Amino acid sequence: MEPVIQVQNLTKIYGKLMAVNHINFEVRKGEIFGFLGPNGAGKTTTLRMLTGIIKPDQGKADILGFNIQKEPLKAKQNIGVVPETSNAYVDLSAWQNMILMSELYGIPKKEAENRAKNLLERLNLYDRREDKVKGFSKGMKQRLILCMALVNDPQIIFLDEPTSGLDVQSSLLIRDILQEFPDQNKTIFLTTHNMDEANHLCDRVAIINKGQIAAIDRPEKLKNMIKKLKFIELSFDNTVNIKKLSSIPHINEIKKAGDRFIIETDNINDLIHAVTKFAQYENLKIITLNTKDPSLEEVFLELTGES
Repeated sequence: MEPVIQVQNLTKIYGKLMAVNHINFEVRKGEIFGFLGPNGAGKTTTLRMLTGIIKPDQGKADILGFNIQKEPLKAKQNIGVVPETSNAYVDLSAWQNMILMSELYGIPKKEAENRAKNLLERLNLYDRREDKVKGFSKGMKQRLILCMALVNDPQIIFLDEPTSGLDVQSSLLIRDILQEFPDQNKTIFLTTHNMDEANHLCDRVAIINKGQIAAIDRPEKLKNMIKKLKFIELSFDNTVNIKKLSSIPHINEIKKAGDRFIIETDNINDLIHAVTKFAQYENLKIITLNTKDPSLEEVFLELTGES
């Protein structure tokens, strides 16, 4: 697939801080590309350079073949941006915000009204279209921002933590809509802290740490990087003392999660035999016993050194 975002040697420096350190990557047409990293890693700074909000100190970014610094209007005509914090005008209604955004893109009035109606209906906001935004919940504001970002029918959508702090209903609605975009050959650039969100949405992910790209690949391939870590998930029919359970051979680490135990081991087979013997000796029944592959979160922690 052809690249629609091309980043070469992109760099941003604030005083003595190298916020983004000579990074390189491509985003392909029709994919959902996740950009992950801990706080302060350079995610939002990168997104702001890609969308022309701030200038890089070195390097360049091409959006749909246009250099975002040299040809900003051409680059921005076919993109939509959803910032983490709502930038809607709170003293205007949802409808007025949509029409204003349409006018900025030069969309004819009739077409603008049709697009506004369809988008607000799709995101369950049409019944509140005449209400001022200052009375909206955070979830409603974020859904409105997504509507505003889509009103120009963009080819690329940039989203900065779009579901952060939202209620479950709003998060699921936004995710459902995002999953439709690749079928329309639209591309999503998504920054997120939510590992589960990235794992379920993204075709590929880049992990950035301290301004540098630590890895770029498909989520399942990244998980294979740390296959040496093996886990089982275990639960019993009765309360178990975690210290007593920890005495079983082949346990490297054990964590309690509700009524389950997550156990890291270097030998899955021998551990399962040891757990079975332990249950028999303690007169317990094993309710669940599942092997677990490394999660994207564990890959993230391994590559960034975060805890």
